[in-house]
Amino acid sequence: MQDSNFRSEIEQHLAVLRTLQTPTGLFTAAPSDVATGYNKAWLRDVFFITLAFEVTGDMETVRKAAKALLGIICKHQDKIDWAVKHKPLESWQFIHARYNPETFEEYWEEWGNKQNDAVGEVLYLLSVCEHSGHNVIETADEKRMVQLLVDYLNNIEYWQSADSGIWEENQELHASSIGACVAGLRRASTMPYVTMPAGVIEKGEAALRTLLPRESASKQTDLALLSLIYPFAVTTDAERDLILERIITNNLRERGVIRYAGDAYYARKTEEKTLEAEWSFGLSWLAIIYAELGQATEASVYLEKAKATVTADGLIPELYYGGTDTPNENVPLGWAESMYVVACRKVQMLLEKNQ
Repeated sequence: MQDSNFRSEIEQHLAVLRTLQTPTGLFTAAPSDVATGYNKAWLRDVFFITLAFEVTGDMETVRKAAKALLGIICKHQDKIDWAVKHKPLESWQFIHARYNPETFEEYWEEWGNKQNDAVGEVLYLLSVCEHSGHNVIETADEKRMVQLLVDYLNNIEYWQSADSGIWEENQELHASSIGACVAGLRRASTMPYVTMPAGVIEKGEAALRTLLPRESASKQTDLALLSLIYPFAVTTDAERDLILERIITNNLRERGVIRYAGDAYYARKTEEKTLEAEWSFGLSWLAIIYAELGQATEASVYLEKAKATVTADGLIPELYYGGTDTPNENVPLGWAESMYVVACRKVQMLLEKNQ
């Protein structure tokens, strides 16, 4: 891809992302008119969407989104206070993963509401803004809320806390959730007004060493494990290499990466077998990781594969039905658009460096 093409691709997909941002600063997961329920704001999706703006230098958009996430935390401080002082047991007692993007209210229908990784991601993003000089945490109450998130993760014992994870499914101990919390806590530990409970990071790191390279007891190889390499960087080199090898061997498909073997979400059944959905952003994710490793050939290959998933309308869907060129209804998916922008920028920078 030529430099002018990189710039064009990046601007095109940043423009798509801007259509998903609401006046509060939060991003919806997909367009507001989708019938799939993706017109809500997920903590996780907002975090991953901000990566595109961070890598392209638009820190004001990142800051606005982070400030909105902090606003959600402040709005629900009574609930979080309770969860720090008591031991949450029911799913609804934990910090929820998705909110009304305008009012910051929780959605109360039955859902996999216990998603520990989302809390780690909020801490991580707030820390990114603070350390880049784009301050989000400005008042004494906001500082208290950051400490409260740290204490919340400690009280629920995230390192041994089963949750619904990135894919919002059955509750297990997920390496990707533990890793997001470790990364968020590491970042937050450098803030002068944050006190880390004894062992809160070390216990998560020990749990990771025990679980990896598996994602959970039921999933050996899972797309979610890539988050531990980028953006969170919490694996050892050996763990990273084994995760990549397993995902490329077992999960890589033509138009994406399957989440895990036997995934039923949007799976396509044939007479012979069931074909798992191919997630578009998995290709961008691999391109990002190989670009960060300095492996230009591999990064470029995966970026071209990711580019091939862009629809005729210039949008990136959540996924394609297994073995087809038919996307599901969540087009564009904000998270997928963002990861493609990051991949383009990372590969562009690597190629410029190698010239």
